[in-house]
Formats: sequence, C-alpha cells, structure tokens
Amino acid sequence: MVTNEKLVMSVPEAGELLCISRAQAYLMVKRGILPVLRLGRRIVVPRPALMKMLENARAGNAAR
Repeated sequence: MVTNEKLVMSVPEAGELLCISRAQAYLMVKRGILPVLRLGRRIVVPRPALMKMLENARAGNAAR
C-alpha cells in the first residue's frame, strides 16, 4: 500500500496540523504530551501515533 502521506512529520508540521504554535508544539514534546521519535538529533512526530492520540482524546471527551 503506497500513500502520499508521510509517516512522520516535524514538530512544527504537527503543530500546524493541530493549529497550535511552533513553541506550543515543542512545549508539548518537552512535557511528553506529543508523541515523538528521536532520530539522532532530529525529533519527528509519527503520524499514526498522533492520530491515535487525537482519537483517544476524542473518546475521552465523548465519555464526559
């Protein structure tokens, strides 16, 4: 299966997708809220982990 979507994105790209600032995205990384992988010096956000995080948040909000 080949898709045009990247499997990982940069922290600023994830922030843009979440409609938050670059600074807020890096703060979420520092606090362990945003799922990341460290590839050497590079920090990337795996798309599947981000989507799962959002699904879990949606499920948590629906239960309220």
